[in-house]
Amino acid sequence: MIDRDAPIGIFDSGFGGLTVARAVWDQLPAEDTIYLGDTARAPYGPLPISQVREYALECLDHLVAMGVKALVIACNSASSAVLRDARERYAVPVIEVILPAARRAVKATRTGHIGVICTVATATSQSYDDAMAAVPGVRLHTAPCPLFVDYVERGITGGDELLGLARGYLAPLQEAGIDTLILGCTHYPLLTGVLGYVLGDAVTLVSSSEECAKDVYATLTDLDLTRTDHSGERLFLTTGNPEKFSGIGRRLIGSHIDAVEQLVALGVGG
Repeated sequence: MIDRDAPIGIFDSGFGGLTVARAVWDQLPAEDTIYLGDTARAPYGPLPISQVREYALECLDHLVAMGVKALVIACNSASSAVLRDARERYAVPVIEVILPAARRAVKATRTGHIGVICTVATATSQSYDDAMAAVPGVRLHTAPCPLFVDYVERGITGGDELLGLARGYLAPLQEAGIDTLILGCTHYPLLTGVLGYVLGDAVTLVSSSEECAKDVYATLTDLDLTRTDHSGERLFLTTGNPEKFSGIGRRLIGSHIDAVEQLVALGVGG
């Protein structure tokens, strides 16, 4: 029996999952949440899938041991690596970022040409290809954008340098004639300004963060696990430096970050 009053566990390799957490807080403000960022071993994007799987399951095991009522894998790279294993491994519901975004993109497209920008690990896993493989009339165009994460974490979401980078990354997708773009990394919703500017109004942007949060809401509602008579509390855990986490976290999502605790038992610490 799952405890309705237990917190929601949100996991990411680093900081991008904070955009998922913020969307969850907006939709479910009465829920307690525990956010675990494996910042000591981030980014996961360039790592082999086997290593991503090892790290992600270690972090998810820790959240389950803390007594969460649901797991949110707020990381496209980790979702690609461990989703099937996680749903077999844990007794609580597991929500991730890939399938919700894929479903939304399929509904949004008019031409069937869908683009996805993501990390190298997500592109290599072909998880979005798998999510849409059975959908007739859909053609997926993938563009890894590895440098976007660094810009976001440095607080750079505009300017000529980033604009030039975005134009280079997005050019093949524009040539392919996409009308819908999945933001397949949870850092990327913070770049909607530059992405929308380059692609224009004719291309619909689909945020994996927002779609994941909607799935969290639907899953907890369907299982009668939502809370309404409570002011949600937030706990932040990092395998890296807590001060660095607080600084980058506030840069990404404002004043939502309170005290951050370090998990020395995971990662390498420091």
